[in-house]
Amino acid sequence: MARIELDKVSKVYGDGFEAVKAMDLDIADGEFMILVGPSGCGKSTALRMIAGLEDISSGELRIDGEVVNDKAPKDRDIAMVFQSYALYPHMTVRDNMGFALQLAGVDKEEIRRRVEEAAKILDLEQHLDRKPANLSGGQRQRVAMGRAIVRSPKAYLMDEPLSNLDAKLRVQMRAEVSRIQQRTGTTTVYVTHDQTEAMTLGDRVAVMRAGVLQQVDAPQTLYNAPVNLFVAGFIGSPAMNFLPATIEGSRLRLPIGEVELPDELRRALEASGDGSRDVIAGIRPEHFEDASVVEEHRLAEGHVFEAKVSLTESMGSEIYAYVEYEGEGATSDALEEIAQDAGTAEVPGAGETQIVTRLDPTSKVRPGETAKLWMDTRKLHLFDVQEGRNLTLREQPAAA
Repeated sequence: MARIELDKVSKVYGDGFEAVKAMDLDIADGEFMILVGPSGCGKSTALRMIAGLEDISSGELRIDGEVVNDKAPKDRDIAMVFQSYALYPHMTVRDNMGFALQLAGVDKEEIRRRVEEAAKILDLEQHLDRKPANLSGGQRQRVAMGRAIVRSPKAYLMDEPLSNLDAKLRVQMRAEVSRIQQRTGTTTVYVTHDQTEAMTLGDRVAVMRAGVLQQVDAPQTLYNAPVNLFVAGFIGSPAMNFLPATIEGSRLRLPIGEVELPDELRRALEASGDGSRDVIAGIRPEHFEDASVVEEHRLAEGHVFEAKVSLTESMGSEIYAYVEYEGEGATSDALEEIAQDAGTAEVPGAGETQIVTRLDPTSKVRPGETAKLWMDTRKLHLFDVQEGRNLTLREQPAAA
């Protein structure tokens, strides 16, 4: 196992493009760290610099306290699992898993022991004498992971290892990857663009955008206390709703009505020195509810409003209701840049006048009708229009 430290690590290509910008990241011994972000954000480049497959332009990379900037990949004692299985088709599972050890001159009996031990962990014992063509996608990915496990490295580096699998198999393999990491206790850095994978797998998650590390924290902290618009919109599915808003004393004016600011939000705004001003309000779909199913004493704790329902999606355990509001949507340079970086499928675009709500399955809301909905105002986030920072965090993050 190993501690991995990135100290102001940057990657600049020959054409001047800066893929990773002064990245500071401390990965603890035995930690499962996730690097997540949209395509092109620099997460795979950062992983490849840790592996030694990309040269570091500036900064220091330390593994167990030793600077390894100039060390060859084979001398870093790490094992990498790629998006592609990259198995030798003419070799059996046993030979694929043990090939790196064979090249390293490890004793045959030791290779057999390690391969069989890894096969037991991965439930591949009955497949050791089969070839990759006779395996399912999930089994092939487990063989690729087994090839890394048998080496007993200081760290595992995984670059979107589940992205080639179908949705159901990805869920199964997520649990498998988590179980393996807990069992081996090996430091693991895992790259994904899928925020669901990030939230369910990692001890901590590092969110990246355009080569810059935005926030590093436990999954639940990212969800509950995002430092800026990008993290707020990227983490969570469906994504957080963003609405134009104005702070007027102790009240917040929204397109869906005026609400009294909860004490905690008001205190956070006072602490940050932000008074009356235009802001962007953010609230997640699960913090809305059909007012008819909310208990009477809770109705007064939030805000009740009416809105026309344009679409509903029943998921069995919940209903997604898409509702429209009058007026203009939230707009800002920060929101437009974020939508361009991440794609509107991941972060809502500027100017949208639609709210996604997640309602109780007993709700009777119907498309084309006006519904009475309830919003939990305690769950509101307020963001600076220009910079995109979260104004309602008790401790404001340092400027990037």
